Amino acid sequence: MDRDALAEFLRRRREALRPGDVGLPEGPRRRTAGLRREEVAQLTGMSVDYYVRLEQSRSTQPSTQMVRALARALRLTDDETDHLYRLAGHGVPDRFTQQLHVRPALLFLLDRLRDAAALVCSDTEIVLAQNEISRLLAGDLVSGETGPRASAIWRWFTDPSSRDAAAAEEQDEHSRTRVADLRAVWARRRHDADVRELVDGLLDRSPEFAALWARHEVAARRMQRKTFQTRVGPITLDCEVLATVEGQRLVVLTPPPGSAALEQLRLLAVVGDQDISPTL
Repeated sequence: MDRDALAEFLRRRREALRPGDVGLPEGPRRRTAGLRREEVAQLTGMSVDYYVRLEQSRSTQPSTQMVRALARALRLTDDETDHLYRLAGHGVPDRFTQQLHVRPALLFLLDRLRDAAALVCSDTEIVLAQNEISRLLAGDLVSGETGPRASAIWRWFTDPSSRDAAAAEEQDEHSRTRVADLRAVWARRRHDADVRELVDGLLDRSPEFAALWARHEVAARRMQRKTFQTRVGPITLDCEVLATVEGQRLVVLTPPPGSAALEQLRLLAVVGDQDISPTL
């Protein structure tokens, strides 16, 4: 806990607010810049004496509940709230919400990738956007839906045809990896309705999922090698999560160094959706 920096930060943020910003009357003969200390204490539900000691670098460490109340009372942004947690000597809590609107910058990046497959998905594997190579490898995965049935995890464990593009010898590993990753998401967002509905639904419908879930393996997905069954033959690619922004993941599949996968991807792009079956 950095008492001096915490005291300075609270004082500056308090002075930057007006009573009207937090729903309090201005009142006559107001000489204090911003809010009074008594008003901050009132808004947070803590004693005036304790708040005064916070601003005088004389307090004990505030609890996470107090830090959260201070952030709310002082109308702090997410970045300011994270800073407040650190000054108070606490770890920054996870802040995950289900964001289903893809940022323009990510869409721009997907459109520019020509020799790699890429997609953007939520942390529950709802595919929100994909480039053309991704579509040719795995099919059109963007449904526009938002419920649990839109999740690739849901389809993997409830619809056998969803595994057609995956190599048979890799499917057990994919199942374990998906469940371990969902367990990590569940640990962060177990109280969110979309995560509860997805997990509860899969537990009811898939014995395979239930057995893997009971193992309690936890591992966020970062790097994995995958083989896709395609129109030009099997293509093995390195699958990596390159970025996670506001609960969304940018997933990129690239040719392993020294492999023939790059030429295979380029051939797949040329063939596209054409019928390449031999004519009689």
